[in-house]
Amino acid sequence: MRKTSNRVFWVLACAAFGLAGAASPIASRDAEWQKTVEAAKKEGQVAIYTNSSQTTLLVNSGAFQKRFPEIKLIVAFGNTYPRILSERRAEKYLADVAFTGIRTLWDLHLARVLDPVSDAIVLPEAADESKWFQRRHEYVDQERKYVFVATANPNAGYFYYNTKLVKPEGFKSLWDFVRPELKGKMAVRDVRTPGPGGDAIRFFYHVPELGTKFIRSFFGGSGLTFFRDQRQGVDWLATGKYPICAFCNSTMIETAKLQELPVEYLGPMKEGAWISAGGGGVTLLNRAPHPNAAKVFINWLLSREGQLTLQSMEGGAANSRRMDIPKDMIPARLRLEDGVNYLNVDTWDRISDEPILKVINAALAEVEKGKSQ
Repeated sequence: MRKTSNRVFWVLACAAFGLAGAASPIASRDAEWQKTVEAAKKEGQVAIYTNSSQTTLLVNSGAFQKRFPEIKLIVAFGNTYPRILSERRAEKYLADVAFTGIRTLWDLHLARVLDPVSDAIVLPEAADESKWFQRRHEYVDQERKYVFVATANPNAGYFYYNTKLVKPEGFKSLWDFVRPELKGKMAVRDVRTPGPGGDAIRFFYHVPELGTKFIRSFFGGSGLTFFRDQRQGVDWLATGKYPICAFCNSTMIETAKLQELPVEYLGPMKEGAWISAGGGGVTLLNRAPHPNAAKVFINWLLSREGQLTLQSMEGGAANSRRMDIPKDMIPARLRLEDGVNYLNVDTWDRISDEPILKVINAALAEVEKGKSQ
């Protein structure tokens, strides 16, 4: 009887120890979080560098400042990458966090000025990957440490049409846009400069059914008219000067629709869809002057409250990867759906557009050569 009692005692003791051990990572993270917050309050401020409208709106919301009134939020707006590198050449280390577009953050990673943001995620609810799309945190870098991707907007083409001039049922594949009868009828934002369309051409390039053959056909044989002023592209589409617009500004298109202008999104196509982050990436600068306050901002940003605040900006244009927050403010076509085969174009092996621009420039050069002959 005593042996049985001893055995039961040890089984219960081991079970209790196992439960304590299972809970200890959460308890440890919670203790680390509280310690970090107290240290951040002593630092008193955090410096965020950005050139993203999402950050501007997030800061203007006052949500972070309300949650942490002891930590002053200082935001430096402008061209983030050259500014940070210029400061560092002058031995000035002023930035704590960069929260902006993925391409900018990737360039900072290549410049080796980042600390692992993954190590800074200590708030239990932010660290819980089960709350995020595909049950994981997303990073651009292969090491999955440095450039955190907080948002993901699905898209299927960046093609728009004038509803009075084009019948959408005639477009099932992206190859339909290179049909001879469309030659000279498309306005295209010049993707050789930063702006809408950069992720689309990466999608074209990395999808086997499209690739360089499609890019050469589209840019070399479609008689395209380029524009750089994004308002001009929408105006041309709405007035019918060009019945199709590629890489128009989606926000301007939505505004035009609210004004009851005859413009609409064309898609999706059978080749699939892609996801990109836009301005929703965050990194931690190395040698940050306020390291604890930087951690507090990053963890708040990745918390349910922070992501809901971010997602509410710009009429739901920033679709958070957190799946435990309501999505009703997100336009239907920008909602992530489980089971859809998305191509993520914001990964370390797809983020560069240099090889794609070479294909585009070669196609356009052939067009000019043909004109001169």
